[in-house]
Amino acid sequence: MLFANKVKIVEVGPRDGLQNEKTPIETSIKVGLIDRLTQTGLPVIEATSFVSPKWVPQLADGAEVMARIRRKPETSYPVLVPNLKGFDAAVAAGAQEVAVFAAASDSFSQKNTNCSIAESLKRFAPVVKAARASGVKVRGYVSCVIACPYDGDIAPDKVAEVSDRLYQMGCYEISLGDTIGVGTPGKTQAMLDAVARRVPLKNLAGHYHDTYGQALANIYASLEMGVAVFDSSVSGLGGCPYAKGATGNVATEDVVYLLRGLGIETGVDLDALIDVGEYIGAALERPSNSRVARAIIAKRTA
Repeated sequence: MLFANKVKIVEVGPRDGLQNEKTPIETSIKVGLIDRLTQTGLPVIEATSFVSPKWVPQLADGAEVMARIRRKPETSYPVLVPNLKGFDAAVAAGAQEVAVFAAASDSFSQKNTNCSIAESLKRFAPVVKAARASGVKVRGYVSCVIACPYDGDIAPDKVAEVSDRLYQMGCYEISLGDTIGVGTPGKTQAMLDAVARRVPLKNLAGHYHDTYGQALANIYASLEMGVAVFDSSVSGLGGCPYAKGATGNVATEDVVYLLRGLGIETGVDLDALIDVGEYIGAALERPSNSRVARAIIAKRTA
């Protein structure tokens, strides 16, 4: 089996991992998290979002976070934006890359963004146009690529259609999200097969939640298909709001360990990453969701 020699990991912990935390997190903790992640060698760290504080109060300090982090030229710090107003605020804060988010399920789109898929795509068009005019890269997210908590199973062709719309609009990369973590390798490959007929594989990323313990298996299945970009979250930050108590994002430590075992280069220092997980775990007063981190920490203290 021939896999990619190198995989790009997109660290989403500071944004996707923290956005649903109920207890306010100090800005200094968020800045400390991002700065520590930068030192691990991660190429992409999703820093924050410029969504209305009414909807995501935890990330209301996005501009301050962007002002305070110590950026490295070789590291990208994208931010999430919902519309042109959010884009303008992000650019004013120094963002050089933004992300927009759509869904492959109309019910999820309505509940998550209060508009249909078609309306959300229409809303993103001026954002992408303004970004391209400003030299700002745009990444596209597609939620519910396997199933939806409201609509059930999602047809792969529907995922392909939404992904293609974002790609044709000008998104350089499309992140395919198994939002409720119900995907299995077979379903994941069927979805990727459909999407890859319309969007080049080199422009696709996997974003697999670990609710049912299938995230690493789905990453392996995606590697078999030729995908070489994956989203993950340090310490497995970010629960799944549709499955009470369940794990959400796959832990970056576990992904790095898997890829290292396959001889695939990531450029990420696993030991340093585990230390970052301990830092944010102490701040949030909870243990890591990473099995690799827990195992290595246990060996360190044995």
